[in-house]
Amino acid sequence: MPQQNSRVPPPSALLIIDMQQGIRDLDRPRNNPQAETRIAALLAHWRARNWPRVHIRHVSRAPDSVFAPGQAGALFQPELAPRPDEAVFEKNVTDAFTHSGLERWLHVRGIGQLVIVGVASENSVEATARSASNLGFITRVVADACYTFAKLDYGGRPRSAEEVHDMAMANLQAEYAEVVASTALLD
Repeated sequence: MPQQNSRVPPPSALLIIDMQQGIRDLDRPRNNPQAETRIAALLAHWRARNWPRVHIRHVSRAPDSVFAPGQAGALFQPELAPRPDEAVFEKNVTDAFTHSGLERWLHVRGIGQLVIVGVASENSVEATARSASNLGFITRVVADACYTFAKLDYGGRPRSAEEVHDMAMANLQAEYAEVVASTALLD
């Protein structure tokens, strides 16, 4: 009789990217106005099950940045702030894996699946999801729990926040991650 593997794979870790006070101060049109509410619901869901939670904080090297050390903007948004039993990693580039120890922390705990939420869709969310996939993690990005801002494209044409977000999700879908809605994870 073949021996069955009784080890249950650990649940996905929830990675919350750059949900800091300074991101609220950006006075530019954005998409997904309910993203913080959805992130809070996912965080509560993970906490209730004691699944792994990881908070990523951007710490800028530029002294005049709202995300510079010691600035109020570098602090976590209070409703999404980590608890003492939750992991916190700091980054100063877009990718949460670069120079942070995140990959090792996940491997040591046997975590092979990630659920990524946060800001900005085409920036830190996309960069982190791409690296996660390239490092072999099963990666999901929660489209309605991520957001970004309107910006000019490379050709100088204005793009809405929704267009920028949708392109970031398109870049990730199937190639680097499974893009899902928060309801799929909360049901």
